Amino acid sequence: MTLPAGWTLAASAFNLTPEVIRAECTAPDLAVTLVERDIAPAVEIELGQMWRGFPDPAADEVHAFRDRLAATGGRVSIVGVSIDEFDRGRRRTDAERRAFLEPQLRASARVGATGVRLPIGQAGALLDDLVPLLDELDLVLYEEAQGHQTPQNAITAPAYERIAALDSPRVRLLLDISMLMPALPITYLERLEDGGIPDDLLRRLRDDWRDPATQGAVVDLLRSGGVPGRVHTLYMNLLVRFGRSDVSDLASVLPLIAAAHLKFWDLDDADGRISRPIREIGHALRGAGFTGTLCSEWGGQEWLDHDPWEMTERHLDLARAALPAG
Repeated sequence: MTLPAGWTLAASAFNLTPEVIRAECTAPDLAVTLVERDIAPAVEIELGQMWRGFPDPAADEVHAFRDRLAATGGRVSIVGVSIDEFDRGRRRTDAERRAFLEPQLRASARVGATGVRLPIGQAGALLDDLVPLLDELDLVLYEEAQGHQTPQNAITAPAYERIAALDSPRVRLLLDISMLMPALPITYLERLEDGGIPDDLLRRLRDDWRDPATQGAVVDLLRSGGVPGRVHTLYMNLLVRFGRSDVSDLASVLPLIAAAHLKFWDLDDADGRISRPIREIGHALRGAGFTGTLCSEWGGQEWLDHDPWEMTERHLDLARAALPAG
C-alpha cells in the first residue's frame, strides 16, 4: 500500500534496547540493522543510548554513523534528547538546562535528523529562546504526549496551549498513540494475572479499560498496598503509559501534530486493539493535512523476550495495512 504523500514509516532503535543491554554489538551498529534488514528507511534514535559522550558525543562518531546509515539508504528521522533537571541533587537553573540540551541539538543536526524529541512541557521556560537555535540548526523540536497526557489533562493542557501560542513550525507536537488504547495488551494482562493482581480488578482491566471507574480502582489498589511486589513496576504503566482517550479528544490539536509514535506492546490484534488506534489516528491526521514520520515503537520489551527485529517488522506490516492509502 502507498501511504499519503509526505508520510514516512520509521522504526525506533529503542526497540532494540534488549540487544543494547546484551552489549554484543554497539548501539550504532544495532540501529543500522533496522535499515540493513529493510525494516524501515528511517530510524529514530535515543542520543543517550547511542554514544558514551552524551550529552556531547564526539562529532566524528556522529558523522560516521550518519555516513554509514546513508550508505545503506537510510537516515535518522528524530532524535530523543533529554534535560537532566538535577546536578548532584541540586536543581539546574534554566541557563544550565539549556547548556545541557544545546550540545544534544547540535549532535542531532550533525546526524542529519529532522528534529528532536522531548517530553511535553519539559522545555518549559526555554522554549521561546530555543527557536532561533532550532532555526540555525534546521531542526524541529517535537514535544511528545503519551498515555494520560491529553489536551484535557490539567497538568499538560498548558503545554499544549504554549505550543499553539508560539505558533512556530520549529515547535510541534509528537503524538504517542498509547494515548488512544481501546484495550490493554493481552500479554500484559497475563503478566498481571500471573503476578497476583485481584480477580475483580483484572476483570475491570480486561472488560472496562475505558471506564473512568476502572482508573479509580487501579489507584485504590495501589494506595492500599495491595499490589504484589513482583509486578509493582509493571502495574505503574496503568497510571503513566497506558491511555484511554478517543481520537475525538485530539480535535483541537491535530494541526499541531507533526510526528507520531505508533506505540505497540504485543502483536495480538484479534479484536483490533492494535490496528484500531492506528487506523483512527491515520484518518484524523490525513484530514488535518499531516506530513511527517510515523514511528514503530515497541514498549512490550519490558515484559516480553521476543525478537525485536521480527516484532518491529510485523508491526510495520500491520501499520501499513491500517493506515489510509495515498
